[in-house]
Amino acid sequence: MPQIEQLAATYGSQIFWLLVTFGIVYLVIGRGMARKVVGTVELRDRTVAEDLSSAEAARASADQAEEQWRAQENAAREQAKRKLAEARAAGAKASEQRLGAANAELDAKVSEAEARIAAAQQAALTEIGAVAADAARDIVRRVAETEVEEAEARKAVEKVLHG
Repeated sequence: MPQIEQLAATYGSQIFWLLVTFGIVYLVIGRGMARKVVGTVELRDRTVAEDLSSAEAARASADQAEEQWRAQENAAREQAKRKLAEARAAGAKASEQRLGAANAELDAKVSEAEARIAAAQQAALTEIGAVAADAARDIVRRVAETEVEEAEARKAVEKVLHG
């Protein structure tokens, strides 16, 4: 076979050119491009490290801001509780004053009504006595056919009513 014979004749030169080609590729890629790739990787690592450190600083700042916010919120909540307690106390005091005034007014009205009731009761008793005396005079006139003085009739009625 002629192809195999030809292979043996060109075998040495093919190996030579193979080594030359690999050498050139090694020099171009290994010496030139590898440095750029390593530089890019190092730059990326530095960028990632810087981003992580800035993220950590931002997280610390956010934590501090959250603490300040919570402290302000707690202070505002305490202030609101104090104001609510003050408002409740003021409302209770105002209610007590209004209730006291209303109770005093009601007590005055009750006393006045009791006085009117007592006067009306006294007037009714007096009137009952007068009506009873008139009725007694009328009964005596019809039954005994005699006239009784009004004063005597009143005295008799008073004696019966008051024992």
